[in-house]
Amino acid sequence: MSTAKMNVAELEQFLRREFPQAFSGDDITIDSADGATCLLRQRYSERMLRPGGTISGPTLMALADFAMYVVLLSAIGPVGLAVTTNLNINFLRKGEPGRDVLAAARLLKLGKRLAVGEVSLLSGSAPDPIAHVTATYSIPNK
Repeated sequence: MSTAKMNVAELEQFLRREFPQAFSGDDITIDSADGATCLLRQRYSERMLRPGGTISGPTLMALADFAMYVVLLSAIGPVGLAVTTNLNINFLRKGEPGRDVLAAARLLKLGKRLAVGEVSLLSGSAPDPIAHVTATYSIPNK
C-alpha cells in the first residue's frame, strides 16, 4: 500500500487555494484519499441533468478528471501543474436524477513523468457503475 503525501485535509486546503474554480463550493467532497485510491462525492443538483433526465456526460467527465487529479496529488504531493493528457470514458448506464454521484479512483501506474489511473462513477448507492474512465496525467519536473 502506498503512503499518501497529502491527506484529505491537506488536499482540501490546497484545492481551495489553487483550484477554486473546481473546488470552492460544497458540491464536491473528498471522502477519502490514501495515495493509491480516493473517493469523491458530487452532491446532486438539477444542473447536472441533460435533456431526458440523466446525469450529463460533461458532469461525469469533469468529476472523473477531478478524482484522478485528487488521487494523483495524494500520491505525489502538491504539484499543481500535473495535467490530464488523456481521458477515455465509457458510459455504461443512466445516472439517476436525485442521487449523488460517487467517483472511486485508483492509480494503476505511477511513474516519474506519467500516471495512469481508472475511475468508476456510481449513482448513489447503486453497486453498478454508470461510467468507467481511464486517464493519464503528465507530471511536471519538480
